Amino acid sequence: MTRSVARMADGRELIYFDETVHEDRVLVDPRDLAEVVPGSQMRYDALLGEWVGIAGHRQTRTYHPPANACPLCPSSATNQSEIPSPSYDVVVFENRFPSFAGSGDVATVTDATGSLFQTRPGTGRCEVVCFTSDHNALLSVMPPRRLRTVIEAWADRTAALSAQDGVEQVFCFENRGVEIGVTLGHPHGQIYGYPFATPKTAATVRSAQEHRARTGGNLFGELLAGEIADGSRIVAQNEHWVAFVPFAARWPVEVHLYPRVQVRDLTELGDAERDALAALYLEVIRRMEGLFEDSLPAITGVHQAPVHADAQDYWLHLEVLTIRRAEGKIKFLAGSESAMGAFVNDITPEIAAQRLRDVWVPSADNASTTAGSVTR
Repeated sequence: MTRSVARMADGRELIYFDETVHEDRVLVDPRDLAEVVPGSQMRYDALLGEWVGIAGHRQTRTYHPPANACPLCPSSATNQSEIPSPSYDVVVFENRFPSFAGSGDVATVTDATGSLFQTRPGTGRCEVVCFTSDHNALLSVMPPRRLRTVIEAWADRTAALSAQDGVEQVFCFENRGVEIGVTLGHPHGQIYGYPFATPKTAATVRSAQEHRARTGGNLFGELLAGEIADGSRIVAQNEHWVAFVPFAARWPVEVHLYPRVQVRDLTELGDAERDALAALYLEVIRRMEGLFEDSLPAITGVHQAPVHADAQDYWLHLEVLTIRRAEGKIKFLAGSESAMGAFVNDITPEIAAQRLRDVWVPSADNASTTAGSVTR
């Protein structure tokens, strides 16, 4: 794989991750673009003890453009897109409509009432990851080599964003399907460099710290070992990774992928572990697709340790979930989930795991095994 860096017409960074030589590589953006001046800020929710991003400029972001005007396709004579080259394998660039941007002063400001109404600049970084130049492709039908390149890009950007001033957590993710809220049809994901540890991560870190203080053990590792020992919720596994439906799954179909050996983030994975992740992830997503005759609106999230917080027990993992609960039916987050944050799942995790195991996947792509262990 080769890596080359370019600048877009408005100064944003763009990085090509190429599996093959592209003789037509273009590193100069010919467009005339005004500089992006995002105006994000963070506001503190004193009741929940959480920061909320406010990014009013994102209301003007691109929304369901026609395929011949896709901003993520390679540039052509009729469509000068965000990617100036006429071809690419994987490309990452700074989002033109970022939720968080910049690395300036992050000091908290309070109003006259004191500490109840706190604001901070919405610093950080948001990037777009294009998985392929093919507008109509899906990541799940690409060869393992392509997902391997995506993992390399994720790891590269995790290292870069973790080193940026003010970034406290790096989150790589893919939103898939219009039902999820995707506004660009081209296969792509995103990377957020948050200026805070997200509420979900902060909660898991607290739980792990409390478990360590109470038992002396690693909560993540013990949960993983328990899933392996039980076996009823295991979906697939290989030498380096285990995929399972969690015991307390919130979503109709939700699969977590854990490395057998604890690492904090993608940068700590070796080549063999990255190869194994690509193979197992593709198997998992293909099994999920096989559950339904219609579409698979899904989210894939790469959960990594916060950059600076005390999180020695944190265990890198991926979470893949769909809001589809049956063919033609969507799991909507209504009163209990949206208003109270209290999930009620319509499918028993053990049944969901069995259904996933029953899905046939081509033998050449099936990397699952039947036994394994976990190192804590």
